[in-house]
Parts: sequence; C-alpha cells; structure tokens
Amino acid sequence: MTGKTPVLRLENIVKTFPGVRALDGVSLSILPGEVHALMGENGAGKSTLMKVLGGIHQPNEGQIIVAEEPTVMSGPLDAKAKGIVFIHQELSLAEELSVAENIYLGELPRKSFGRVDWTTLAEKTNAILKKLNVGFDAGTRVGDLSIANQQMVEIARALTVDAKAVIFDEPTASLTDAEKVVLFEVIADLQSQGVGIAYISHRMEEIFKITDRISVLRDGQYQGTLNTAETNEEGVTQMMIGRKLDLSRNVSHHELGDVALEVRGLSCGDLYSDVSFEVRRGEVVGFYGLVGAGRTEIAETLFGLRDPSAGTILIDGQEVKIHSPYDAIERGISLVPEDRKGQGLVLGMNCRDNMTLPQVDDLKAGPFVSDGAEIAIFDQYRDKLDIRTPGWKQTVGNLSGGNQQKIVIGKWLSMHPNVLIVDEPTRGIDVGSKAEIHNLLRDLAAQGYAVIVISSEMPEVLHVADRIVAMYSGRVMRTFTSEEVTEENLIAAISGLGGDQAA
Repeated sequence: MTGKTPVLRLENIVKTFPGVRALDGVSLSILPGEVHALMGENGAGKSTLMKVLGGIHQPNEGQIIVAEEPTVMSGPLDAKAKGIVFIHQELSLAEELSVAENIYLGELPRKSFGRVDWTTLAEKTNAILKKLNVGFDAGTRVGDLSIANQQMVEIARALTVDAKAVIFDEPTASLTDAEKVVLFEVIADLQSQGVGIAYISHRMEEIFKITDRISVLRDGQYQGTLNTAETNEEGVTQMMIGRKLDLSRNVSHHELGDVALEVRGLSCGDLYSDVSFEVRRGEVVGFYGLVGAGRTEIAETLFGLRDPSAGTILIDGQEVKIHSPYDAIERGISLVPEDRKGQGLVLGMNCRDNMTLPQVDDLKAGPFVSDGAEIAIFDQYRDKLDIRTPGWKQTVGNLSGGNQQKIVIGKWLSMHPNVLIVDEPTRGIDVGSKAEIHNLLRDLAAQGYAVIVISSEMPEVLHVADRIVAMYSGRVMRTFTSEEVTEENLIAAISGLGGDQAA
C-alpha cells in the first residue's frame, strides 16, 4: 500500500484538558482500501483522538488533512459531510423511531413542501439492510431490536454516504459470531471501494484477522505503526503497555477448600436443562460456550433474577431457595454482570457510593448513612484491587473500563460473598487491564473465594480457570480440568460434539 495518497492524515495532534495532556503530538495516516487498527490501553487517548477527528473536541495544536486538504471539523455532521463516518461503541439511536428514520436522521428524503418521502426512505433503507443480511426491515422500531441488531443499524448508517474513511469503535462488542462475519464482509466491501478503515478494538484475534497496519498509543503519545503481517500479539502488547504479559495456561498452586456451591439438575424452561456442577473454595470454575448456550441465564438464576423450573441449589451443603437478588445476597452469592455500565454501575454517581450501594442500610448511623464507614470501605478495596482514581469523589463514568470493573468487583467483595460470579469480566477492556483482572480473579481464589467466570474468550477461560464447564444449547456437554483441556476438545464440546461424554 506504500505510495498511495492517504484519505486521512492527522499531524501532531495535541489536546489538553485541565490538568491533563490527553494527546501529545499524535500523527498517523489512513490509506485508501486499508484497515488500520488503533490500539492502546484504556486511557491511552484513542477515544479523545476520535473525538478530535469528529469535531467533538477541537485540538490545541495540529492538523486534520482529508484527501490532502487541511480541514477543521466543526462537528459530527461536518465530519460526515467531508466523508468521515463513525460507528460508535456506545449506541446513539432513537429507540422510538424506525430503523429507516435512525439511519437517515437529519437527512430524510423529501417531497414537495418538505414532506417526508416515506416510500423512497423505505426503499433506500431496505437496499442497505439487504447488504447486511439482517432479519429486520426499514419500518422496525429500533427499541424492539436486540443490542446486536441495534449495532447493525449503526453500521448501516455508514453505508448511506460516499465515505472516504469509516471509523469503527469496538464494533463487535455486542455482535454474535455470525454477525461478526457479516460485519467483516461489509468492511471488505468498503475496502474494495477504496474506503479507508480505522478499526479500534481490544480483540487481538480480530486485529490480526482483518487489519493491514496497527498504530499504538500509550499515555496520549504515538508509539509507532506496525505492519500486521510482520508482528504478533506479544509485540503489539509490549508496545501498548511497555511490558510483557503472562499469557500462560492456568496452573493452581494452592489447596482447594470445601464445596461452597453445588447445583444439581438445574433447569429453566427452554433456556437450559439438567445442569449440574460444583465450585469449591479456592477454585475458579469457567463457563464457556457459544452465544445462547445458557451460561448467563444460569448466573441469573443463581442470583435470583430467574426462577428455575427444576433442580436444587446448595450452599455449604444446605439446600437453599433463591427467588430474588436479595435472597442471593443473603446467602452469599454475588454477581458481576455482563453489562457493567447498564447493570453494574450508576455512571453518574461517585466511586464510593457505587461501591457501597448494596449495603447502605447496614452503614446507617441513625437515619443517615455514615460517610466515614463508606469511605473506609472504599479505601480498603481501592487499595486491595489497585483501583486508579484520584479519590472517592470521582464520577465512576469517568474511569477507564478496567477500573470500572474493579469498582463492581469491589462492591460485591465488600459484602464478603461465599460465591463470586463474574460474567464476561474483561469485555471492552484493554489487554493490560485484562491481565490485571485475570490476576485479581486468581488472587481471590487463592484467598479462599469460590469464583465462577463466564467468558466468550477461550484464552481467558484457559488462563484463569481450574475447571471449565463446556456448554452447548442449554446443556453441560463436558467438564474439563485445566490439565486435560485442549483447544480442540473444548471447541468440540461447545459445538455439540463429544456428546457421549456429556455431563
């Protein structure tokens, strides 16, 4: 691709906020027809750089050059008019409007006297949706779609303009494997048309599958650009975090305790059936399977969000009935949910209040909550979990993804649970913070906690789990120890093969 004129260049971009130099002289270019990955830890400056490019922030220094023309981006609509299109990680859709209205928002086709041309709107929208091979049409209300399909609506927006460059920010975070295939086909089609793609993702397997070059930021500074074919995961990781990561398989070095949780023949309608397993103190049990395997639904049942249709749950050998989260918490079961922003945190509240939210009634001094008690809990778990924040008053929505996850984990650890369930512990978190979360989960097990980890990432369950429960279509196919599991037999189990060894 050398010799091509970039469709987009950023030159010596500097952006400062009060007390923070978020971007410090960042330069990079995107060539026509290439997929260019932008990588870095949470807080490295990736999102700030994209906001500068989209006109949300104005740079203090530096230039944006589109098709060799220096330009100023006055806002997102201006960026789109100049051929720079964003696919955001955080959905920005109007749920009460139709798919067509969302895709062409602000640009609805008109007839005489300003009336909306609904027929043309539907035809244009359905033509785009056909390319994406989705199962909904122009008239569908966006609020009735799954999160994954809402993401596809965001992607459809990019296909409405003559784009020079499309920026994808964590586009697969909410997509199934089948939807990822469609997305990658869309990206390949855009490449064939000479569109430059900027691709922001923490998922190394995606980066090495679809990108041509990788640029890395660290602490707001440009670290360099690599040809994807000439590097590897270790090389990119070192550039991102300045150190090597331990990517080895899990090998436990501590004794396991008594059985903290046992599940016998648990079923929940057609979501899952006849599930049995146990978790000992000092052990991490991983649940691995494809989307729809029933892993999250089991966690929700254990936490009282779903009522089982059959089966038994035992805590410390005693049968218990769990009909609500209150019941689960009373019996020492805590759940770190898959969607930490939507279900695990109140983003507008500070760190202290988020961490102590489940136990405010226990922290009252008379009719008021004791500030001192709350601060003491926050300080204890900030130190224990190495949560990086200026202090307890920091709004939790301003923290990096890794530190937000630590706040949620700290919230439940402060309740001293018998069993800690962590659903997708590192979704949307950079590789450096992933390593910290993995080490934290292993450390918690070493301290005697019984830990369940639900993950869609095979390297994650292989790295943290002592045993892995492989699920397929609502059933436990097989339970592996860390010594006997291989990638091959794990894939076979979650694909519905090896049924003769089903547990």
